[in-house]
Amino acid sequence: MRDIMGLMKQAQQMQSKMAELQAELETTEVEGQSGAGMVTVTLSAKGTLKRLTIDPSLLKPEEAEIVEDLVVAAHADARAKADRLMEEKMKALTGGLPLPPGLKLF
Repeated sequence: MRDIMGLMKQAQQMQSKMAELQAELETTEVEGQSGAGMVTVTLSAKGTLKRLTIDPSLLKPEEAEIVEDLVVAAHADARAKADRLMEEKMKALTGGLPLPPGLKLF
């Protein structure tokens, strides 16, 4: 019975830490770049697009397709960084608990 109570206490602590982590991830920002920094995308660690910066030299009508591709690439770069950050934070948070492999808490 003690083991169950201890496990329940750990689960409650983890739930509280998860709420804190969710709030932290919403305010943490990651930046992705493409085109040697000509396009920059800033996302929250949860993936919300916060900012988009495009070098003025790319803003020519005949360059539209290139700019679109660079925006997609910068977003993908930022999203990959956000995913890695979330993964690292989750490992730190759940380090002591025996969670099944592949369990997604977000």
